Amino acid sequence: MRLVIVTGMSGAGKTAALKMLEDMGFYCVDNLPIPLVGKFAELVQSSSGEVSCAALGIDVRSGDELAQLEGTLNDWNNIQFPYEILFLDASDEVLIKRYKETRRSHPLAGKERLDRGIAKERLKLDFLKKRADYILDTSTLLTRELKAELERIFMGRERFSSLFVTILSFGFKYGIPSDADLVFDVRFLPNPYYDENLRSHTGNEKAVQDFVRRGGTADVFLDKLYDMIDFLFPYYVKEGKNQLVIAVGCTGGKHRSVTVANRLYERLKEHSEIGLKLEHRDIEMDNRTKG
Repeated sequence: MRLVIVTGMSGAGKTAALKMLEDMGFYCVDNLPIPLVGKFAELVQSSSGEVSCAALGIDVRSGDELAQLEGTLNDWNNIQFPYEILFLDASDEVLIKRYKETRRSHPLAGKERLDRGIAKERLKLDFLKKRADYILDTSTLLTRELKAELERIFMGRERFSSLFVTILSFGFKYGIPSDADLVFDVRFLPNPYYDENLRSHTGNEKAVQDFVRRGGTADVFLDKLYDMIDFLFPYYVKEGKNQLVIAVGCTGGKHRSVTVANRLYERLKEHSEIGLKLEHRDIEMDNRTKG
């Protein structure tokens, strides 16, 4: 029997996550009164295999009763009752944007501003986030990417460190990404821009990739970069970091940075325990500015 408590910030995707888990075969219940949580767990456990996986949605809609859940979780720990907690989070800016787009009111905001309600919610859910087995930051996740992560956690049975990594290529002339945690400058590599036959092509194409990797410097750099990132991952996880943006930049974000980002992404696929995403921010910017 597998019992997952799905919780997190309002607007971070909890409802969507529950629907996805239901599609995976979980028996899902949302917003169950806290005094009934223990009874629900007992019923699931005694279902004689009829319910092998269950997901329970819990959030601040439980009101003052939410604090009672900590006692229930402590009791479960004492009797070694198996459960997991999935916590969905997002930045305040993203949550505010989502609320404004849907024109919904925050459950704790009342007549106050949205940011006040979000701050109150973070305090109320802090004890659940600290206990969480999995923390997913959905700030930049597409629906299909969220689904892929949930499938990997709950269907693949793989070890998951709650670290989601974005590999992002960019052009320095368009600005360094504001959310970048690590920034690497690859403008020292051979530049296809000066080859008229390659200028209009991108680092997604083999001819450009071969040009950038000419001489072997790019491959040596990638080996050293991978070794450093591989070294850093466990320390970021230990620190509690759940989202890491690795930005790779060249002048225009079209050739060298795209090539290196693609290669790094392929190498990092070896880490089955992390979430991984690839983005090329400025790959089309030259065309747009010329247009």
